[in-house]
Amino acid sequence: MDFYGKRTLLSLMENEKPEPPQSPVHLRVQTHREISEQDVQFSPPRPSSSDGMFSMMPDSPWTLSPLPTPSPSLLYHCIASLHRHEGNIYAIAASKGLVFTGSNSSRIRVWKQPDCMDRGYLKARSGEVRAISAYSNMLFSTHKDHKIRIWTFTVSDNFKSKKVGTLPRKTSILMFPSRGKSTPRHKDSVSCMAYYHSEGLLYTGSHDRTVKAWRVSDRKCVDSFVAHEDNINAILVNQDDACLFTGSSDGSVKIWRRVYTEDSHTLTMTLKFQPSPVNALALSCSFNHGFLYSGSSDGMINFWEKERLCYRFNHGGFLQGHRFAVLCLATVGNMIFSGSEDTTIRVWRREEGSCYHECLTVLDGHRGPVRCLAACLEMEKVVMGFLVYSASLDQTFKVWRIKVLPDEKMCMDYSDQCEARVKIRDYDMSPVLSPSWVEKKLQASYNFHQ
Repeated sequence: MDFYGKRTLLSLMENEKPEPPQSPVHLRVQTHREISEQDVQFSPPRPSSSDGMFSMMPDSPWTLSPLPTPSPSLLYHCIASLHRHEGNIYAIAASKGLVFTGSNSSRIRVWKQPDCMDRGYLKARSGEVRAISAYSNMLFSTHKDHKIRIWTFTVSDNFKSKKVGTLPRKTSILMFPSRGKSTPRHKDSVSCMAYYHSEGLLYTGSHDRTVKAWRVSDRKCVDSFVAHEDNINAILVNQDDACLFTGSSDGSVKIWRRVYTEDSHTLTMTLKFQPSPVNALALSCSFNHGFLYSGSSDGMINFWEKERLCYRFNHGGFLQGHRFAVLCLATVGNMIFSGSEDTTIRVWRREEGSCYHECLTVLDGHRGPVRCLAACLEMEKVVMGFLVYSASLDQTFKVWRIKVLPDEKMCMDYSDQCEARVKIRDYDMSPVLSPSWVEKKLQASYNFHQ
């Protein structure tokens, strides 16, 4: 599923031309503490040139949208909403207290968490931004020319950034390619990226059906292989064991392992439970216990549970709720956030120690398909707080603050009701479960009681 508009380079450049000078738009947004300490009506103030906390740069193609009045009884609300004048937002990444957005423009906008105050932008002369990924003070971006840019930035009073490299790196005009040796450059759009921190490897997936592994230190392509029979839409890497996961329009999810004696990768497992294209992947790992999630065009979110003592994943079932294609996924701990073509964002919670998932709420502020998501933990006390950043094809970028109350069911006395709860939760209350998964659980229980 391709959402990239067919626009000329000239039109993209026109979009970024400075507009006539005008007063910046301001928006007064109350903090979480102000909301909890005051019993007042939450109504967005009118734009003003003198009153307000946050302002946009005069030449920015963004405007702050008025927010609806949230109810104090709700556990979530939208704390900021920005509307892009023209073009769609294709990617979101967050790092070091900053949020980055990539769009039709050649500029990558930078916003401060959580209020989305405009901090500036990174500019590349290579057309629209297709995907971005951030780690620490590094940012990776893919562009219309099928190349990847590497940036570094500093977080201070004044945001500063610098482009430090391009993948594949530029070669001298005096150097000729070796006979029979092809260029490492992707032949089609680079749709997704994943960075493996320990080894400094950047993985890129493309619509040319290939995956490439780049060593960031010397900007060299160390491996390239055809991974799927159709477009590669999602890629991620497990930071604990270096497993690589790829999702494709051919309906499959594949797991790859790196051969450490060399730079090649080998296929270890293919997960295919539905024929629908896979648009998004997300991984949730804790204490040697992992879950892999895949969002597909049939509106389902399939999940697989990792076996504790090996790298095998078993299908655990699927989450059903979205009416149309699931386009993006994000995880924080045992929380899963899914964005869909049905314009909604669903918030799911997985019960610790089981495959039981429940949908906590549905965020329905967008008026178009939700194209990309990013999420992070804001606080961790009795009530957990999350910040969720979403971008839609309605040309809006929203920030949501979500409060999650502790699960009362987890406070039960395990010594008295543990066995009964496991049976009810695993088999009766879960979403539709894979028959093979249920059979395996029942067989394990049977062997244990013998």
